[in-house]
Amino acid sequence: MAGHSKWANIQHRKGRQDAVRSRLFSKLAKEITVAAKMGDPDPDKNPRLRLAVKEAKSQSMPRDVIERAIRKSQGGDAATYEDIRYEGYGPGGVAVIVEAMTDNRNRTAAAVRATFGRHGGTLAETGAVAFMFNRKGQVSYPTQAGDAETVMMAAIEAGAEDVESGADGHIIWCADTDLNDVSNALEAALGESASAGLVWHPATTTEPDFDSAQKLMKLLEALEEEEDIQTVTANAKIPDEVTAQLSA
Repeated sequence: MAGHSKWANIQHRKGRQDAVRSRLFSKLAKEITVAAKMGDPDPDKNPRLRLAVKEAKSQSMPRDVIERAIRKSQGGDAATYEDIRYEGYGPGGVAVIVEAMTDNRNRTAAAVRATFGRHGGTLAETGAVAFMFNRKGQVSYPTQAGDAETVMMAAIEAGAEDVESGADGHIIWCADTDLNDVSNALEAALGESASAGLVWHPATTTEPDFDSAQKLMKLLEALEEEEDIQTVTANAKIPDEVTAQLSA
């Protein structure tokens, strides 16, 4: 029985991982299709598409899936999606920004509102929490790209604003409007990045206690599981001792 339980646990965990991966690929494919439909289907001539393809490759999305998503944009049956941003507060007063891509605004708004409500959060008006974040371009490289000084010099030459280097790699920050140019310049100097995209970078942070952090994690996970949601960002800064409790 013990062996059977272990096998069932492994299967359940693998099933969950497969489901997460499937949702991720679905969201990446949607972004590729929309980017290609809104501009040129050639990534070299379409900055948004180029970044979407780069992100998909960084997540190991198969080439044929990427190409199929681009081809879908050229078909007459391609759905018309719109980008929508939702803002709200999670447990402990943590600010949350949700970015969605949807072909049904009412469906998505209802789903987001219900998810916030189920997990101790509240949906707010647009602009209610956005002032707590800055819109930034983010480019990441693995440690193999070079030491901190090498990456810093390349970032300065590329026109970036800041670099964070650590044991897990390098994160390079730039103005949102400069992302494509900075990404291209870095690629010429350091090779292909691990990822590049636009993100919401917290200007101020909130430290939730253990109970609030637990509830917040459930809210963020539930939002990320929604089909129409592309990204979820919170300004939570979880203290080390709380992180240790959550991991226990």
